[in-house]
Amino acid sequence: MNADALRNVLIGVIAALVGVLLLFAGFLVRVITEPSSATVASPAATSVASPQQENVNVSGATVDEILRILREDFVEPDRVNSKYLYEGAINGLFQALGDPHSTYIDPQTYAISRDDFSGSFQGIGATVSQQGRFVVIVRPLSGTPAEAAGLKAGDVILAVDGENAEGWTVQQAVLKIRGRRGTRVELKVRHTDGREETLSIVRDEIQVASVSADPPGGALKDGKGNAVTDLAYLRIRTITRNTPKEIQEAVKAAEQAGKKGLIIDVRSNPGGLLQETTQLTDMFLDAGTMLVQVDRNGRERVANATPGQVTKLPIVIVQDELSASGAELFAAALQENGRAMVVGSKSLGKGTVNHVRELSNGGAVYVSIARWLTPKRNLIEGKGVQPDVAVQLTVEDIEAQRDVAMFRAIDVLREQIAMGQHRIPVKAAG
Repeated sequence: MNADALRNVLIGVIAALVGVLLLFAGFLVRVITEPSSATVASPAATSVASPQQENVNVSGATVDEILRILREDFVEPDRVNSKYLYEGAINGLFQALGDPHSTYIDPQTYAISRDDFSGSFQGIGATVSQQGRFVVIVRPLSGTPAEAAGLKAGDVILAVDGENAEGWTVQQAVLKIRGRRGTRVELKVRHTDGREETLSIVRDEIQVASVSADPPGGALKDGKGNAVTDLAYLRIRTITRNTPKEIQEAVKAAEQAGKKGLIIDVRSNPGGLLQETTQLTDMFLDAGTMLVQVDRNGRERVANATPGQVTKLPIVIVQDELSASGAELFAAALQENGRAMVVGSKSLGKGTVNHVRELSNGGAVYVSIARWLTPKRNLIEGKGVQPDVAVQLTVEDIEAQRDVAMFRAIDVLREQIAMGQHRIPVKAAG
């Protein structure tokens, strides 16, 4: 993968669905992170590097020597950009490892991404996307400075603080628009009616909800189009520091509303913080193993659930091929402990723990330091979590916009309620 493609992956997984959230953009690359030790979980890869390289007399001085020769001799001197060539050499180190999840993160990308899983950020509160040579507002978030200032969906960003924004990437726009709470930024925009306007916006602390009770399409309906009022729906977009609290509040509201079962939607969930992932998982278990982590020396660390559940309601988890890392850990733990059934397609398959090490230039490196397994020691890396009830989406379903996975989840959950089963014996994943 070249440097541009890597950067696009690091800052674009979630953006492909909802645009890039200002100051919440970054490298949400289907990961799990441990904030206390800046550790990330992502998939394992088979190493292809050769230990014979130890005998090769190559060092940093050799790289500098090659760069000097290129400056002196290369036929297109304008292409000899030291910054990009050094970054290319760094990326080459990680490519030689054969592990795509050990990687270098340049300072700009890392600056954007540091608050990815905090649950809040400081900025104006809008989502954006790239359209041609301009960055465009996808939508202002409700109750944010962006909305209050009059930003509208479709507004084209022409300038930021007087600087022409034509040709900017989403990343460049985010870096310019983000800033400390209480500071001001001026955006010159062109509205969809062609009118141009300069808006002065005071940045604020923006809370980003990781949990939503709003079903796809705005209302939960079964396969016959009937409204579903007996079941609660919760979508976990990503797992942040606030997710356990948000889930607890949402589940409490569902029980108070008299719901009989719970659908938890982790489709397109890229993962999140490892500590909060285990807290989230523990909320639905009384006992049992949640995950097994194996380090480079073969040492194991087992995370076990503690007594006490947030709810006794029966649960169905809906996942898809983009459910990854923390979402997979959560689904596998509840599935293999007999607490929930999983409906949908096989998940992405990511299971490597990475450590984030900050660099003196403001960038960082991710280094794979461990693998993790499901409670029954099934490997998720490269295999994913197999659903108990597989759902195949057809072309006709897509054209008709039928959420067949949700329809099946509703049926399965109602079947479990009818049988009075809150804990369901299920097969092991993998």
